[in-house]
Amino acid sequence: MKLLVLNGPNLNLLGVREPSVYGTQNYEELVRLIEAHAEACGVSVQCVQTNHEGVLVDEIQRAYFEGFDGIILNPAAYTHTSVALYDAVKAIGIPTVEVHISDTENREAFRKISFVRSACVKTIQGHGFQGYLEAMDYLTGEVRK
Repeated sequence: MKLLVLNGPNLNLLGVREPSVYGTQNYEELVRLIEAHAEACGVSVQCVQTNHEGVLVDEIQRAYFEGFDGIILNPAAYTHTSVALYDAVKAIGIPTVEVHISDTENREAFRKISFVRSACVKTIQGHGFQGYLEAMDYLTGEVRK
């Protein structure tokens, strides 16, 4: 099983950006946590972070052409603005879990809107880094059914 973990803008600044919201662990620690969990689950995982919307769209499409079984997507700020990400996820038909480190429902009003949510099979938010592992567990159980 192959999973693609996509992280959007400013997640490279984890540990620096608003530690009261996103915690003090950095992006490299997140990747190590995801990779360790994938290894324990016997899953192949690839992590990508970009600040560019088009790169996220390209990566979602690449997942289709390279035979990935699932996507874990934290679109970050693009959650609230990107029809392109919604269209890409919907077009490829690969089970995708939307993940947010913070609980967007309890933040600024504009963060309550997710353009990608209805194209995803599940949303996990407010569980910090653990949300990525929950998404992986969900996808491994979902795809193997």
